[in-house]
Amino acid sequence: MKKILILVSSLLLAGVFIAGCSSKSASDSSKLTIVGSTALQPLVEQAANNYQDENSGTSITVQGGGSGTGLSQISNGSVSVGNSDVFASQVSGVNTKKIVDNKVAVVGITPVVNPDTGVKNLTMQQLQDIFTGKITNWNQVGGKDEEITIINRAKGSGTRITFEQNVLDGKSAIKAQEQDSNGTVQKLVSSTSGAISYVSFSYVNSKIQAVSIDNVKPTDANVKTNAWKIWSYEHMYTTKNADASTKKFVKYVKSDKVQKTLVKKLGYIAIKDMKVSKDANNQIK
Repeated sequence: MKKILILVSSLLLAGVFIAGCSSKSASDSSKLTIVGSTALQPLVEQAANNYQDENSGTSITVQGGGSGTGLSQISNGSVSVGNSDVFASQVSGVNTKKIVDNKVAVVGITPVVNPDTGVKNLTMQQLQDIFTGKITNWNQVGGKDEEITIINRAKGSGTRITFEQNVLDGKSAIKAQEQDSNGTVQKLVSSTSGAISYVSFSYVNSKIQAVSIDNVKPTDANVKTNAWKIWSYEHMYTTKNADASTKKFVKYVKSDKVQKTLVKKLGYIAIKDMKVSKDANNQIK
């Protein structure tokens, strides 16, 4: 009888132990979905890969779609994080009372052209005149006798909002083809004669020409002092009641471990390296 009782007790203890392990395993595992800005996507993707290597119970899915998509989905609570190049208050229809802003980096944005244009510098007025349709041939700004092909970003793009806010000065861009992502723009500009568009610094490569403005080059150093004016914060918006796993990952992206390595490596600027700040009204301090 004693042997039977001992066996039963052992089995009960084993069951409690297994249940405890299962419960622990379930609580340790987490799935995050992050959607939005394609300008911020490379940084968040690489940070997510590194984070998952260090936290085996975590699964993180990172998708693009543009800042408008990220803000829309986080405001209705359908994703863990909404990535954006702009403040939520700059996008209509977003309920800012439901979300929390986490600034994780700064990104510079530059006009880019197909190298065959022969243009490496424009004045701010010339750039504005190109996108509003007043200048239509590259020979009008010292380039080849070639028609200008404008490639714009989709209306939900934070990169577009930042570009228009700092370049067009309230004017409207002419109707042109629109693309959803920095990556697509990069490829189209490199393969389209006479093309011009704009991308974040991290998407500039040897196949496209970054354009200076008023002889100021698009560099990190110039962004830090606002000598280069086309830049924005990179935001990771969460809900106000975000779960512990989401908060932990956002904290990781803001940590020195990421800020001192990935941020610079992937073409972004750490917020603490900025000499100026910018508010949602585009006012510089």
